[in-house]
Amino acid sequence: MHTDRATPDYVALDAQAVRTSIELAARARTADLSRQTPCVGWTLYGLLAHMTTQHVGFAAASRGEGDLAWWKLRSLEDDPVGTYRASAEHVLAAFAADGVLDRLFPLPEFGGGHAFPAEQAISFHFIDYVVHSWDLAKTLGVEVEFEPELLEAALGVAKAVPGGKVRLAPGAAFAPEVVWTGGSRLDEIVAILGRSPSWPD
Repeated sequence: MHTDRATPDYVALDAQAVRTSIELAARARTADLSRQTPCVGWTLYGLLAHMTTQHVGFAAASRGEGDLAWWKLRSLEDDPVGTYRASAEHVLAAFAADGVLDRLFPLPEFGGGHAFPAEQAISFHFIDYVVHSWDLAKTLGVEVEFEPELLEAALGVAKAVPGGKVRLAPGAAFAPEVVWTGGSRLDEIVAILGRSPSWPD
């Protein structure tokens, strides 16, 4: 049984980040789906499709399923926001399942047949949805706020993400770090992970 209180509760923190992304996605209207996002080359539709796919993939990984097919880009069908919400609720339920923290998560997108301890894998998902919530907010021109405890945990995860040449590889999860001073803790986090806090300036 997991008892290490020094480790952030990534399941709870991830749920907060994902629910924030659901609330932000719900603000999107059809006309917004063609907007460009801070994710280079992705419209809002493309970002939601990516996020939906990641939810499905991580939910499968939480069950020990490592087939790359789970990570194939998902269609949003004729209800992009509803499809996204359903995928988000699916992964939240998967991460809340009994015994999930005792499992290994195969994450084939990382290559090499790697499987990760549950807490580490969920921390990957968590940082993605802190950043993707910021992406959604920027795209829609609205604000996003997180509790200080969540941001402190996210900063720790962000600082642990490998930098250097790996960030330049095709398909890299994050772009190279952006030099940035001042601003909020969330600004610091997104800059570490390759976003300009002043986007789209």
